[in-house]
This record gives sequence, structure tokens and C-alpha cells, in this order.
Amino acid sequence: MYVQIVEQVVAKVMAGEWQAGAPLPSIRELAAGSRVSVITVKRAYLELERAGVIVTRHGKGSFVADALDATQALATQEFQAQLQGLLEAARKLGLARREIVERVEQALAGQADAAHTTKNHDPGKPQ
Repeated sequence: MYVQIVEQVVAKVMAGEWQAGAPLPSIRELAAGSRVSVITVKRAYLELERAGVIVTRHGKGSFVADALDATQALATQEFQAQLQGLLEAARKLGLARREIVERVEQALAGQADAAHTTKNHDPGKPQ
């Protein structure tokens, strides 16, 4: 259950619904509103704090961390999760290290080509 709370808070921060410095509901408020135990919410808040998404100030409550820190921490976590998924899929396919690197380089080159084409595309001009 605490994972769902973490995911909900992360989603709101990433979507910009909760801005840097915005106060979060107290642990007791969120527990009552979510119908979960205080311990569950406390665990979620600790996890969010470890990830750099929120900061807790003794006697003041919990707040969304500075946007740069929170966004970077979340983006880094997402990148790591995606990378682990990619490596697991490559392992299942039996790809060698060299093949994985080549495919990543091809994908990066494809993104660069697509970005170049999009920037230079004139909708009024036939191609």
C-alpha cells in the first residue's frame, strides 16, 4: 500500500500539480483520507524523502523538495528502472554486450536523425 502512496505523490510532483515547497498532507491526515495506517504513510514519506522528492522539517511537516532536486531524482530513478528493464530483456534475448551497445547507439542515432528532420521540416514545402 505504501508503494501506491509513493507513486501517487511522485505522479503529482512530476505532473506539476504539487510545486516545489508545497506542503504535503500530514501523515495522520493522509492516513485517515486513504484509510490506511499511520505507519504505512510514514513509510511512504520516508521512502519519498530518501528519493529526494520531499523534505521533512521537524515541527513543520513535509514539503515537496526543490523542483530541480526532485525532478532530477525522479528522472534518474525512472532512467535506472528503464535501463534495468532493457538489460533484462537483452539477457533474455541472449544479446552480447557489444550487440546491446550497438543497438543503443543505433537508437540514439535514430533519435538524432528524427530530431534533425523535425527541426528542418517545413510543412508548406514538398519533400
